[in-house]
Amino acid sequence: MTTLDSDPTAMPGANIVGTGVGSGAGPGADVMAASSLDGNKVFSADGEPIGKIVDIMLDVRSGQVAYAVLSNGGVFGIGDTLHALPWSVLTLDTDDKCFILHVPAERLRSAPGFDKDHWPSMADLQWSTAVHAYYDRTPYWNATQDPAQTQTRTQKPAPDSAF
Repeated sequence: MTTLDSDPTAMPGANIVGTGVGSGAGPGADVMAASSLDGNKVFSADGEPIGKIVDIMLDVRSGQVAYAVLSNGGVFGIGDTLHALPWSVLTLDTDDKCFILHVPAERLRSAPGFDKDHWPSMADLQWSTAVHAYYDRTPYWNATQDPAQTQTRTQKPAPDSAF
């Protein structure tokens, strides 16, 4: 497993490491199908296996990845605890085909979680801000440099907007 040289707390996206970065073969690691990342193992910053990615949540209005959902602690999907991880707290390791979470395993054990039948409202600004603060990350909606993407997260589209 690749070690991390830095901790990019203000990055809006996941960091990428490994020899597959920029190789030119296929679409590469910079643009990937979200489904190709489901099931990837996740290791803590101290190298402990801590679970796997089960979903990648998109902020439909901004077009950004909002969270990766980590499953850990259960057996065959029973008793799992789910955690919403800000996308920027992860590093994709293309060599080992896994993610590295920028926190020690013990910190994840204390993290707020939820179960598959009781998901939080991920669009709730208070909840989202608390999740990003727990992982010491700038919320993705504040990390963008594009003024067109800085609209209020709860703002509704104009009535004449077409889907």
